[in-house]
Amino acid sequence: MLPGGDESSRLAISANARGQGMSFSETISPFFGRCAFVWFYLTSAMDIAGNWRTLAQELAAKNVPIPPLVLLIALILIVMGSISLLFGYHTRHGAMLLFGMTMLSAVIMHDYWHYADAAAHAREFGIFARDFAICGGLLLLVGLGPGPFAVDNRGKAAGGKKH
Repeated sequence: MLPGGDESSRLAISANARGQGMSFSETISPFFGRCAFVWFYLTSAMDIAGNWRTLAQELAAKNVPIPPLVLLIALILIVMGSISLLFGYHTRHGAMLLFGMTMLSAVIMHDYWHYADAAAHAREFGIFARDFAICGGLLLLVGLGPGPFAVDNRGKAAGGKKH
């Protein structure tokens, strides 16, 4: 028995240390958050696939070399990162991959500081700010992990390794 505590409080502390004392919302919320990221990125991938020529022209206008290759790489990264986040498999790696791609595309494609027209400046700033906020959420996943409902956490209660 612990000094100053009874057997039941020791068991409660032990359960919380293993993650068994989490509420339903603490358990499922990270999964739904990851699903929201997946929805955002997969709808973006469908937009890229559906507007391939237009986006390639926009990339060329921003002096991005080999626009079709860049779009193909973006699609591959989006699919890989989305699968990682959906299943919670190597979540931190998938989130870092999407973070890098999103930040790079925000700076290259939504450079609002170069626009003199107020409407264009506001439009590009809105997209840049959205992408920046998404990057913040991805960094939370990098720092805090996928939550308990993830492939990364299988076997953790039995002493599994941290991903």
